[in-house]
Amino acid sequence: MDIANRFAANPILRPSDLKPGIEGMEITCLLNPGVFRFKGKVWLLLRVAERPRQQEGMISFPVYNSLGKIEILSFDKNDPTLDLSDPRVINYKGDDFLTTLSYLRPMCSGDGIHFYEPDGYDSIFGEGKQETFGIEDCRVVEHEGQYFLSFTEVSPLGVGVGLIQTSDWKNFDRKGMIFPPHNKDCAIFDRKINGKYYALHRPSSPEIGGNYIWLSESPDMIHWGNHTCIATSRKGKWDSARVGAGGSPILTEEGWLEIYHGANADHRYCLGALLLDKDDPSKVLARSEEPIMEPIATYEQTGFFGNVVFTNGHLVDGDTVTIYYGASDEVICGAQFSIKEILSTLKK
Repeated sequence: MDIANRFAANPILRPSDLKPGIEGMEITCLLNPGVFRFKGKVWLLLRVAERPRQQEGMISFPVYNSLGKIEILSFDKNDPTLDLSDPRVINYKGDDFLTTLSYLRPMCSGDGIHFYEPDGYDSIFGEGKQETFGIEDCRVVEHEGQYFLSFTEVSPLGVGVGLIQTSDWKNFDRKGMIFPPHNKDCAIFDRKINGKYYALHRPSSPEIGGNYIWLSESPDMIHWGNHTCIATSRKGKWDSARVGAGGSPILTEEGWLEIYHGANADHRYCLGALLLDKDDPSKVLARSEEPIMEPIATYEQTGFFGNVVFTNGHLVDGDTVTIYYGASDEVICGAQFSIKEILSTLKK
């Protein structure tokens, strides 16, 4: 049951539309952006993934070294200690590396469809030993004129959630890691509930438990506690392998509406929805039985990693929610939903 109204112009951004941001690299993928309004325009904070041009018989990829400089690692593809089965992750002698290095890149638009790179606004790159493999999948939320960026920090130490605060998108206050490994998919609510900040996040348990959506609360957006699991994966369904939050929950008359992603054992990513209680978002009132969006368009089925629709952000105008999403881990697209229609599909 796909109820998404996709942009006729999809994909709206492709790797070939941009020049690499790192000298000597090529853009491999554009992935699910954070979304926000600023100075009367629609802005996307793209995740851009780059790597060196590949040579025959070799696999090369960038990392930040101990000096904070980008270093290129290269291996012979015939090396028996090299595992290249996943296009996103390399395993070499038991150690994992990413095939690309990601950073966050701002784009803006007057109509929400045609995007360009604004002058005077720089990309955000990884810094320090917790971001040596880059930064990824940013969600953006606005609180009282301040923008908060929750994003994934990746390094050999693990995958955690970092936080950055800005008011002008030119000066950034890095708050550090707010959820330690292994954690990602952090979406902060756009207003307080009973005087507290709330966030969805996804800790992962490889042995007992799984990749589930959790809720946390905070007095200051830095220190998080009272963690509660609110949604697990479901055997035999479209979200049987993992689930994770999309953008910030949307406050409706019926409760908080969260558009989330789910994947099955075949790594097919779809979107569904949760409805949470207005005053106590740990209470799940309803949930999608079937996806509200599936990878059915050609550009969603084939790419760097096919059969993927994945969103980190949206804009709300009355009953219309416009999501911007990554398709097949390669291109950026847009789609619109009726909030009332989403709510009507949920099973209480």
